[in-house]
Amino acid sequence: MPILQPDTVYQLLRNITSPVVAITSERDGKRNGMISDSAVRASIAPTVPRLSVYIHKFNFSHDLIFETGRFVLHLLRDDQFELIHRLGFASGRASDKLAGVPHRLGELGVPVLDDCYAHFECRVVNVMDVGSSTCFLGDVVAVGYGAARGPQGAVMTAAYFRAHMPATWRAQYERLLEAAQAYAAERARDIRPVIWRGLERS
Repeated sequence: MPILQPDTVYQLLRNITSPVVAITSERDGKRNGMISDSAVRASIAPTVPRLSVYIHKFNFSHDLIFETGRFVLHLLRDDQFELIHRLGFASGRASDKLAGVPHRLGELGVPVLDDCYAHFECRVVNVMDVGSSTCFLGDVVAVGYGAARGPQGAVMTAAYFRAHMPATWRAQYERLLEAAQAYAAERARDIRPVIWRGLERS
């Protein structure tokens, strides 16, 4: 059996893709937004809508979600490059990334973006520590389509974003990706058991 080099494996794994999503969170009046490409449907039962998303522990959003147990996941259209740049290329610790981005508070008190393909308000029901990240499993408690009455356009995918991002962003994108990969490589094996609140057994 051939031994694959790490970069070859990484490029193959990129074929297991998910949409590019915006994730918003809130804690004590502090609102934040970020970009992820690691969200997946987590239930095939229409009556039990669930999704999961991996959030790096270095993201400000990680702490907001972990401490409050709520977030909103937004599917984005394939023309929303500027929103991805705004939410994905800077840290929410240093600035209010949602300033100037039209939004409202949803049923869970978390920002819902006005402009998106669709959004899912989620309450965390379980987590899994994966070392450098946490996988949040969310029950979907509300769904909407932003300012539109239904989904418009096509959903942004990671492959589409990488292929069509403005050339002037590419160097910064590569630097951010390299830093995230280094962080993940250092911490990926430090996996710790976590029991989500409400799931404790006596």
